[in-house]
Amino acid sequence: MIRSLWTAASGMIGEQTHIDVIANNLSNVNTSGYKQQRAEFEDLLYQEIGHSALSKEDTVNPRPIQIGLGVKVASTQRIFEQGSLKQTQLPLDLALSGNGFFQITLPSGEKAYTRDGSFKIDATRRILTSNGYKLGGGITLPEGANLEDLKISAKGLITARINGSNEYVEVGQIKTYTFVNSAGLHATGDNLLKETQASGPPFEGTPSVDGQPTIIQGFLENSNVKMVDAMVDMITAQRSYQFSSKAVTTSDNMLQTAINMKR
Repeated sequence: MIRSLWTAASGMIGEQTHIDVIANNLSNVNTSGYKQQRAEFEDLLYQEIGHSALSKEDTVNPRPIQIGLGVKVASTQRIFEQGSLKQTQLPLDLALSGNGFFQITLPSGEKAYTRDGSFKIDATRRILTSNGYKLGGGITLPEGANLEDLKISAKGLITARINGSNEYVEVGQIKTYTFVNSAGLHATGDNLLKETQASGPPFEGTPSVDGQPTIIQGFLENSNVKMVDAMVDMITAQRSYQFSSKAVTTSDNMLQTAINMKR
């Protein structure tokens, strides 16, 4: 019965983590480019009570008695399913169609990666994220470039009309990046992910070429969280938590009964 208390407690702890993951998904349902996470579980060690040793008749017990010791959270899997696209008609709102990322340069010089394409320009005409981080290695629009006429092709080529000219000239090139194992990237907040040993190094390429994603101007990628599925998962996790708590209560009642037998 003491074993059952700890086993049920591990189930409660695991489902609490499950709820935490679901709650984070739901809180980011309106976060551009957000990719939902899934909690994954695995069973713990088993205690073998009936051994499969040879008996007196030289036969082997085909079904040894094993008692499991509970559950633990093995990992949280980020699901990189394509989110729906929302039209904004803003020239620096960019969505990615396909697997891949924009590269962002942090103030420290480190590189990070994102699916959030809601870019802006500052007073020096640099293209930045909402937090002021530079797109790629730093793309600056020339003076006189008309932002309203800015065009970004599916291959990331940036063109603009300078000083009212009727002709479009090339002013920059956006690159995109892919990873062998995108699920291994480390989330740091601010809609950013960083390279890890598990993700492998990034592969730079031209958008829509050789497996790179396509850039779509004037759109943003929505979060891929499905609210109905998330709510069903939350109800299931809540019921599992209640089942485990009931097992704790039942074990406690059984212990209390055993104690009362001495009275």
